[in-house]
Amino acid sequence: MRKMMRTLAVSAFASLLLPFGTVQAEAGVLADPIGMTSGFYVDPHSNPAAWVAANPGDGRAPAIRDNIASRPMARWFGAWSGDIGAAVGSYVGAADAADKLPVLIAYNIPGRDACGGHSGGGAGSPAAYRTWISAFASAIGGRPALVVIEPDSLGDFSCMSPQQINERNGMLRDALGQFSAHAPNTWTYLDAGNPGWIDAGTMARALDGAGARQAHGFASNISNYYGTGRNVSYGNAVNSALSASFGYTKPFVIDTSRNGNDSNGEWCNPGGRRIGSASQTGGGAEMLLWLKTPGDSDGDCGVGAGSAAGQFLPEVAYKLVFGY
Repeated sequence: MRKMMRTLAVSAFASLLLPFGTVQAEAGVLADPIGMTSGFYVDPHSNPAAWVAANPGDGRAPAIRDNIASRPMARWFGAWSGDIGAAVGSYVGAADAADKLPVLIAYNIPGRDACGGHSGGGAGSPAAYRTWISAFASAIGGRPALVVIEPDSLGDFSCMSPQQINERNGMLRDALGQFSAHAPNTWTYLDAGNPGWIDAGTMARALDGAGARQAHGFASNISNYYGTGRNVSYGNAVNSALSASFGYTKPFVIDTSRNGNDSNGEWCNPGGRRIGSASQTGGGAEMLLWLKTPGDSDGDCGVGAGSAAGQFLPEVAYKLVFGY
């Protein structure tokens, strides 16, 4: 975090010029996790990296190592992470020591994956979730990070009752508040589904109801396969709807981890897909990011039949490199 001292100095100087009571809000405006770091963090313990390390003699290992394991991607956190404060703190600390920007995904909301069903679970209650997400945010603290909050959480509204939707919106708004309060140099993103799931106007209303004004932005295409151009058009359409209905727009990021061959209409372990553009700023959006880990199963379906969601499948990863 070599750039952080410069950022803090600018913030401190700015605070001397501000009226009392406005410093915290202004610090949030000045926060720039990209400017505070020197590129995206490559997780040395990602599922692909762990598999390559354990299988050096496998003929697939070089392609998976060079094209997937060595590239920046997000790490997902949920109940499997154990002590969430320790898990997040260790991960962000390692990235900070390397002066790199980590991308994290919080995936533990109650009633998770209500429509898909393959990744069901989550915290046992709204109160338990609040404790979990507060510890998540506090573990990041002042270090720079990007956090995507709860994939599928807004796209699943069609499978939920009005009461469940209201309860979920409350949890998402509170989560955003936790990051604002405890992780001032973190940019947060709500999940906005993908171009083939929820229309832009409906998603704009869902985003606003979940507190999108307080988020830095939204994410598109998480764990899906739609090409970057289609996601840029979708993100712009969501922003047009946000502007028309609510008077604001937000930056958006696109998951390009598996969109190199675009979508064939299937979302659960389809064959013939390919890794997409590596993580970068720009590309038609604020950033293109690998949010889903290439090779991690979507569930017991498609070419991943017999696997569990999140299980690393080396043959799927290998085929993603070459597009078959």
